[in-house]
Amino acid sequence: MIPRYARPEMTAIWSPETRFRIWFEIEAHALDAMADLGVVPREAADKVRRAGDAATFDIDRIDEIERETRHDVIAFLTHLAEIAGPEARFVHQGLTSSDILDTCLAVQLVRASDLLLADLTDLLAALKRRAYEHKDTVCVGRSHGIHAEPTTFGLRLASAHAEFDRARQRLQAARAEIATAALSGAVGTFANVEPAVERHVAEKLGLAPEPVSTQVIPRDRHAMFFATLGVIASSVERVATEIRHLQRTEVREVEEYFSPGQKGSSAMPHKRNPVLSENLTGLARIVRSTVAPAMENVALWHERDISHSSVERMIAPDATVTLDFALARLTGVIDKLIVYPDAMRANLDRLGGLIHSQQVLLALTQAGMEREAAYALVQRHAMRAWEENKNFKSLLGNDYEVTEVLDRGALAELFDLDHHLRHVDTIFARVFDG
Repeated sequence: MIPRYARPEMTAIWSPETRFRIWFEIEAHALDAMADLGVVPREAADKVRRAGDAATFDIDRIDEIERETRHDVIAFLTHLAEIAGPEARFVHQGLTSSDILDTCLAVQLVRASDLLLADLTDLLAALKRRAYEHKDTVCVGRSHGIHAEPTTFGLRLASAHAEFDRARQRLQAARAEIATAALSGAVGTFANVEPAVERHVAEKLGLAPEPVSTQVIPRDRHAMFFATLGVIASSVERVATEIRHLQRTEVREVEEYFSPGQKGSSAMPHKRNPVLSENLTGLARIVRSTVAPAMENVALWHERDISHSSVERMIAPDATVTLDFALARLTGVIDKLIVYPDAMRANLDRLGGLIHSQQVLLALTQAGMEREAAYALVQRHAMRAWEENKNFKSLLGNDYEVTEVLDRGALAELFDLDHHLRHVDTIFARVFDG
């Protein structure tokens, strides 16, 4: 997590100030529940609450205590006692450190999810607007990087919209799955703390009680969360890679916005590079790199070990901050993307009509020609058009085997672009109205 690829609101979720404030909220809510149960004096719970609410936790002081205790939660509790006075002796009764750490992590991941969901909403809006803008902008479809059949640039953007809509649904599910609290004690048996305390804290924090915790919340939840972020990052890369390909000089169908004063190269003044999309490709790799460690965190020893702890301290902020930045950057790229319809049409026509070969094949078979014979005939003319830079329709029109079953009018109809685009509205309705 570095400032260059971080936005303030997401970064703040992972700050020490936020973490210690959440720790205090967990402890204070637990103390309040214990006071309701008569386990601790109500006056003590209220005093701790007032002292903590008014306090600004001293990060340097907590770090100083931790250097001696070598335990972050004990360092915080010691500092809280310095603030709240003797009543702080009732804090953390029956709890274990992971009750605080895991519940805090759940709160942070939920807050991060909400920001990411907002990012996805913004991206979807940009994709929808540009998709409708270019719904009828005809371009060549490509498979294996080679010209295939016509499509529209709007359909490409609609495809991305459908993909990120699925991403939003997955993230909503992952948010719900990660949003659990555990305050069940040393090995999850509630031996020294009542389940009512966990329910109370969970409700106050907008979480659900973890059905069965050990000393920790089960890490399959976290694995699914980070896997979801990894899939979203892959979708970011897919769109970014498409833009990079389409901006290549030989293609130049789209181009990232190039602002006044921007420079593309220190050596070559003419350069206009897809640097934002390339950056998104790299950022996606960082997010995906957090998935495998999250998976490996699932298999902890017995009721708990701490092999997962160092991993999560790094991957939780790194993955969420990076993906937040990437989604916002992709939204900006889509919003300002320059589209060149004339170049798209020129590329569409580069192979002299070869993109209509399937229509000719189907028409020949429907006219009675055996498929293998029809395929061989069409391919023969297609290869000649490709290798000799000939017009495909003209070659077919001069072949007796073709004109014997297809007159020139019928042959011309097979090269009508509208045939390929007649269901665009249907697809758009599926994506945007379904």
